[in-house]
Amino acid sequence: MNNLTHYDIKYLTGVGPKRAEILAKELDIKSFHDMLYNFPFRYIDRSTIHHICDLRGADIPSVQLKGRFVTFNTQGEGARRRLIGLFSDGTGTMECVWFNRVKSIQQTYQTGVEYIVFGKPTLFNRTYSIVHPEVDAYQQSQAPKGMVGVYNLTEKLRNHGFSSRLFQKLEKNLLESDAVKNIHDPLPQGILRQRRLLPIYEAVHNLHLPSSIDMLQKAQYRMKYEELFFLELHILKNIKGLTKKLPGHVFSRVGEYFNTFYSHHLQFPLTGAQKRVIREIRADMGSGRQMNRLLQGDVGSGKTMVAVLSALIAVGNGYQACIMAPTEVLAQQHYRNICKYLAPTGVRAALLTGNSRTAERREIHAGLEDGSIGIIVGTHALIEDNVRFRRFGLAIVDEQHRFGVEQRAKLWRKTCDGKLPHVLVMTATPIPRTLAMTLYGDLDVSVIDELPPGRKPVQTIHGTEGKRLQMYNFLKKEIASGRQVFIVYPLIFESEKLDYQNLENGIETIRHYFPFPPYKIAVVHGKLDNEEKAFNMDAFSAGRANILVATSVIEVGVDVPNASVMVIESAERFGLSQLHQLRGRVGRGSDKAYCILMTGHKMSKESKNRIELMCRTENGFEIAEEDMKMRGPGDLEGTQQSGLPIALNIASLARDGQILGAARNAAAAVLNEDPTLNLAKNVRLLLELRKNKYNVRNYSNIS
Repeated sequence: MNNLTHYDIKYLTGVGPKRAEILAKELDIKSFHDMLYNFPFRYIDRSTIHHICDLRGADIPSVQLKGRFVTFNTQGEGARRRLIGLFSDGTGTMECVWFNRVKSIQQTYQTGVEYIVFGKPTLFNRTYSIVHPEVDAYQQSQAPKGMVGVYNLTEKLRNHGFSSRLFQKLEKNLLESDAVKNIHDPLPQGILRQRRLLPIYEAVHNLHLPSSIDMLQKAQYRMKYEELFFLELHILKNIKGLTKKLPGHVFSRVGEYFNTFYSHHLQFPLTGAQKRVIREIRADMGSGRQMNRLLQGDVGSGKTMVAVLSALIAVGNGYQACIMAPTEVLAQQHYRNICKYLAPTGVRAALLTGNSRTAERREIHAGLEDGSIGIIVGTHALIEDNVRFRRFGLAIVDEQHRFGVEQRAKLWRKTCDGKLPHVLVMTATPIPRTLAMTLYGDLDVSVIDELPPGRKPVQTIHGTEGKRLQMYNFLKKEIASGRQVFIVYPLIFESEKLDYQNLENGIETIRHYFPFPPYKIAVVHGKLDNEEKAFNMDAFSAGRANILVATSVIEVGVDVPNASVMVIESAERFGLSQLHQLRGRVGRGSDKAYCILMTGHKMSKESKNRIELMCRTENGFEIAEEDMKMRGPGDLEGTQQSGLPIALNIASLARDGQILGAARNAAAAVLNEDPTLNLAKNVRLLLELRKNKYNVRNYSNIS
């Protein structure tokens, strides 16, 4: 098989040892394979000839001009020396300026000869100029260039004479080499025919040297499909291997605790989505294999209730369950709610956090080891070495992306009988289903995609500084009606670099407009000690405070049904996912709820788009998709915290959802027929996977 990684890049015509060294250092290009897959990051249409007289304004994209140089002259001395060529196309004149290689350029170009000049014009003193233009001799017989690729260049590469034009020449040399002409297609012929994909050589050729826009689009689709197909093939193959290796506890019944609670103590009927998810969880826990399931649902969709019912199944089968939360605030809230739910059942619950007193800890540790505690709620304190379970049956991790893989793995091992617990991880960050199955490849995915009945939509309003007094008066009316208000800031203390409203200054303004009495203000932020933070949060939750002024520490987990307004200061500072999470803190009661996004007058285009989207929709999945388009999936899914490396060269998990779904289905079909890829027709697939290009880490990995 033709392996391009075995061909050293220095042997490519036009490269040599010196250029090879700098390519390896700057772009990690060491072989023919690396060079071939170094695709342009964008393309420029070179099919149109523009006229100088038609140039208008200061912000003009790159243009292509046909004309002649009238004069050349040099100006400046030493490092400031530059060559200026006066270029005319018959409709006007402009300057072409070079700061490097002045002597060689002066010898290369001549006056009176027709050239094609390409570059981005800049306007200075009412005169247009192009710095370091691309210049080619014009030949009437040659058609316009059409689409031309632009390659990534570092400053060091530019200083060593590299340009997009040079890359085009090198890629052309590469494509004409026998090694690349005889390249083997990693995709099976059946998939190529079924999906009508370009063969590999035709695809890479049109990515570097497109023959037309249509062929460029076909080439991009084919290479995106290839990348995503092998990514999904790798993930699904690992899953098949994983499920065989990990047996799980068999929960053969739902048990009396579940039945009693479900039949007699549910405050609200479950939604259809909640019922569907519980059926999926029950099937997993009764299968004899370890459950590894991701539960995602929008803010307020009822994930906590699903978690409680799942925990009751574990307890009803003689096992223990734990619920691990990322913050003490969220853990305490979960504990309060669970105690309320469990009171009629007789199931004992406990709370373990970093602030639990020594005597409490000893009692909890003993209760876990003798099995008298059925459900434990906690933070990172649950993974301490001295925490052991008698019969650990179910681990539930809330806002799972906030925990690292190693932290979760440590929790999984906390059992005395040597058997692995079932695993349910939850997130309130909506993710498109196919993307979720990729990011969390080893997890089955359940989605709660409907809100409980009676939940009213939150009206989102964009406010600016000029409407601040109006906003404060509105808050006073809401408080006078017996309701409560959140006010959230992005920063605690003033930053010299960031001109945003901050809590330190903002709290003084709020106290001025909302004096005590009659108004009571609680403050929560990361600089407070845990005891003070808990006291202030408690005051707000219990209704003793009208206003909670906080940083985004309250993004996750604060549930105050009486709160009707969420004010987010400097909303342009927050990402879409954060804004959506914060908005979800209100609208949990029966009253009409509002979210007010306060911003400055000057915002970037991206910030404006975020604010407009928030005002337009409450759909968490729509917001998540837009968030990923803007920022990519990394931050949104917490992949950086979780150690998930995804090395994609041309495809995007955020933008190529349809291709991702098709690739996943094709990969699944291949593995259903040949799980080990031992059939002759799949040999190339197996060899490709062994290159370890797509190293996706398993989230349930306990080793």
